[in-house]
Amino acid sequence: MSGGKEIVVLLEADRKTDWSRVDVEGLRQHLIDMQNVTLATQVSSSEFGGGLRFEATSDTPAVAASIGRMVVAHVMTMDGVNGWRLEAAEIPGGATLTVTPAQASDLDKIRGLGFIGVMTVGMHHQEHHLAIATGQSPH
Repeated sequence: MSGGKEIVVLLEADRKTDWSRVDVEGLRQHLIDMQNVTLATQVSSSEFGGGLRFEATSDTPAVAASIGRMVVAHVMTMDGVNGWRLEAAEIPGGATLTVTPAQASDLDKIRGLGFIGVMTVGMHHQEHHLAIATGQSPH
């Protein structure tokens, strides 16, 4: 609830909010996707020449759909941040997230972050959630 409340407080505080475009239900659906990816996803990882590939899957169709939406959206938003090349590919039951850093020294960081840590990289989440709630497409 706190993620949604934070956005509603911002919307109410802004006199320029166009309430005809507000879509807090869209934000709620996004938060469900976040929960599915965080709590209901199986992840395996493998290293390849210079990077890591995470395979995120679920046997539950709703969770698999959440994985696909979240991984693709994250790559579209964050590719190039920290000098990391991010690639997404949809696979049966989910998606792959491939991370190739510009510097080999970042591999330990990527290993330590793991899939969910890489999915949180970047300070864009509040702005992203506000865009969704105001009916804009942040991707």
